[in-house]
Formats: sequence, structure tokens, C-alpha cells
Amino acid sequence: MTDDTLWTTKLAARLHDPAEKALVLLRDPAGHEGGTSRALKRLLGFEQLPPETIDPDNDEVLSRVLFKKGMPTAIYRHVQRADWWAAAADRPQWPMQEIPVTTQTGEQKTLAVAPWARVDWARRPVLIHPLTAETCDLGSLADTEIEAIKQRSFDHFSELLVKLCAQDAENPDWRKILLTFWRFGPELAKAGADTEDFHKLGALWELLPADTRVPDHSIWDHLDLSSAFAGAFAADPNGEAALLALSIGPVQPFIAAARKMEDFWAGSHLLSRLAWEAMRPVCEALGPDAILFPRLRGIPQVDLWLRDAVGLPDELFADCDWMKSSTDANPLFASALPNRSVAVVPASQARALAEQCTQAVRGWLKRLGDEIVSRLLHEAGLDVEGTQTPYEQMKEQLAGFPEVYWAAVPFSLIRCRDMARQRDLDVARLLGAMAPFFGVESGKPCGFLDTAAWKALGKEIDWGDGTTFFAPNPGVLYPAVYDLAERVLAASKAARPFA
Repeated sequence: MTDDTLWTTKLAARLHDPAEKALVLLRDPAGHEGGTSRALKRLLGFEQLPPETIDPDNDEVLSRVLFKKGMPTAIYRHVQRADWWAAAADRPQWPMQEIPVTTQTGEQKTLAVAPWARVDWARRPVLIHPLTAETCDLGSLADTEIEAIKQRSFDHFSELLVKLCAQDAENPDWRKILLTFWRFGPELAKAGADTEDFHKLGALWELLPADTRVPDHSIWDHLDLSSAFAGAFAADPNGEAALLALSIGPVQPFIAAARKMEDFWAGSHLLSRLAWEAMRPVCEALGPDAILFPRLRGIPQVDLWLRDAVGLPDELFADCDWMKSSTDANPLFASALPNRSVAVVPASQARALAEQCTQAVRGWLKRLGDEIVSRLLHEAGLDVEGTQTPYEQMKEQLAGFPEVYWAAVPFSLIRCRDMARQRDLDVARLLGAMAPFFGVESGKPCGFLDTAAWKALGKEIDWGDGTTFFAPNPGVLYPAVYDLAERVLAASKAARPFA
């Protein structure tokens, strides 16, 4: 796999649903996939694919701008699978009404969502807080014109391409495009597309829901997770993903050593910076959307990396607060990151990435320590190069610090008997892996697999009246995989290696 394949796959996943999806559902004759993402209009529910590439169909859509020669079928398959998994992990299943439709090839398809499960969100727009479940009724958005919203979305992303000088490039930098869309896609005002008129969306743009029936997570959340899964699938020779949980420490002894407010601030800032250095190898290899927790979009330290290391244009960050302040009130000095992270990674690379994270954070701290020693020697008027004892002392003091713990759980513990549709799940291996951490016999339901939610969603539901639910895919079991990763991580902290 080439780097271009990874980044184009992730970009295709990021474009598979248009940002304006919630505003065009049930209103646009072309359907929500006929918006800025029509290149992937066949993404959901279609079995047959062209032999080599998929034609984007329409010169006016964003995907056509990027995928001028069509989309390779292999990429399409990764994106399709990633979308299925991400949707299942994001939200519960919803019923489909079985309505036979004869296609041009004579096949029978069932396409319609059950009428009672449909939501015309533009007429009854409601947002739900993901933690408190508090609702926010927006009144009505029915007067917004579909074409105006679609054009605004297209103009926004097109202008981002212009700022990257990538709109007509023969060999575009797919990584830069992907990272620009990830960072600035939710900021409609960034490229000046949200003009002052009747259709101005303002802050609503970054809150538009991925599923209008469950408006407690945004379209950006769904696209982030889809891109993370798609990248992991594309980067693994077997198309397998794993959840990588990583933690650095110790935190409490480090903070407890503080004696003044300045010590607390400095210690917290240093730990936050160490957390970023530990996450950085994953971001460099797979993109920051591979990190599910914490969310890195808009974090000043990550913005600085995007500008200086990745090479995104300065003008994209001109309005960021960290670009405006030269005092210690600058957000760059804030302790913005926790000491742990969770990422979706290629299963075959989980160990290597964890080891790279360990080496990266310790290497950064060693370089910082050497720099401090050099400055102290210089201020004392001593030979910076010839006085080796302080460097050796610093090296000894930093040996093994910070402590880095990690655990990886592959989604391959869940086997799909129906690989084509990613359903009919066999969870025997997952149950076997979970058993020691729950104190039950191997094969006995435990954890998420012993909850009412899984008992309801774990099998295909058929009401006998032509209405069926989507069959579960491995994404539904994200809670179980995450729980297992957390328990393995906790166990790794309790272990005492002697090597």
C-alpha cells in the first residue's frame, strides 16, 4: 500500500456523506448522497461494483474535483465497510421497510426507511446534548433553499482547496487535503462561504447531525470515525483494525511534587505536552482523526504541528487565538490534553505504533533535558560540550520516564460469517478474551455482551410485517472492544516487568 492510497481512502471516507446531509434529507430529489458527495452515491446498500473504478458522475460535485479519474473499487470497499461500522458504533439501528424495486439489471432491492422512522429535520430541527440529553429546538429551517445550502458547502471545501493550491494540481498532496478538510471542514466561515444572507448557517454548521433521528452527534463525528476506520482498513494487509489505548504517567507523584502555583502550571503543561508527543506518531502515520479520544481538532499544539510540520498555509490559522497572543495566556501554554488516548489503528501495526509512541515521548523529553543542561552550563560559564557529567545525570534521572502503558484489542475478535455484508456475527473469540477480565467462564456472556442492549441488537430483528432492522455489524460492538481495551490497559499498569 502506498501513502497515497491511505490518504485517498481516508479522504474518500470523509466525503462519503455531505456535511449538509441533515438539511437535504427528504427534501432533495437526488437524495442526501446527491449533494457534495455524489461520487459515492452507491455507498449504502449496493452489492455490484464496476470492475476497476467508480465514476463520480457529475462534474459539479466536490468528489469530481478531487477524484477526476474515478475512485478505485478497492478504496470504495474500504469506505463502504468503514461507513457501516461507524454508523453502527455511532447510533442504534433503525428499521427498513421492505419494498421490492426492480433495477435496470433486474435485481430486487429494498430501499425505503420505515415511514415512522423518517424525520424531516429541516422542518423540525432538534439537537440533543450527547451527555445531558437536553434538547434544543431550533424552530424551523424549512425555508432554507436546498441548492443554496449545497452550493455553500461546495464553495467552502473548494475554497479550502484553492488556499492549498490543490484545485488543479495534477499530483495533489492528498495528506494535506485530508488534514485541511479534517481541521477546517467544520468551520464554514474559514473560507468565507457562509455569506451574510438568508441562508447563513453560522454555528449550526458544526452541529449538523449525522442522523436526524438521533441528533446527539454531528456529521463531523461520523466522518471522523469513518475516516479512522477506513484508514486502518487500508493500511492493514488483511484489512483489520484494532483499538489502541495508551497512557503515560505517573501523574499524581509528578503533580504532588509541586510546591507553588507556578509548579502546578508548569507540571500540568509539561504533562500535556508529553501527551501530545506520545500521540504524535499516530497522527503522523494515520492522521489526527485516528485518535478518537481526546478529540484533537482545534487543539493549539495540534494546529502548530499542522502549520509547521505538515505545512498547511499560515492564512488558515490567522484567526486562531494562539496566533494572536505573545504572553503566557496564549492557549499554546494551556494544559489541553489528558495523559491517555484511544485510537483506531491497523491491527498489524498496533505494537509498532505503541513502541513508536513510547520512543517519541521519551526521545522528546531527553532532547529537552539536554537543552536545559546546555543552557545551565552556558549560564554558568562552563564548557557546554566538554562537561559530560550533568548530561549523564540528566539521562539517569529521565531513564524510563515517562512510563508508557498500552493495550491493543483487534476487531478481528469479532468474525463476520457474512463478509460481504459484514453481518451474522460470531463473538466466541471476543467472549473468550473478555472472560478473564470479568471473572467468568470462557464463552459465558459478560460485560456489554451481557447487557439488554446487546441482547436486543445482537441478532437480526424481523417483525414479520415486512419491516426489518439492519443486521448488526462489528461496529455495534465498539463498547465491548473499548471496555476490553481499558481492562487490558489497567492490567498492564498493574504488571511489574523484570526485564
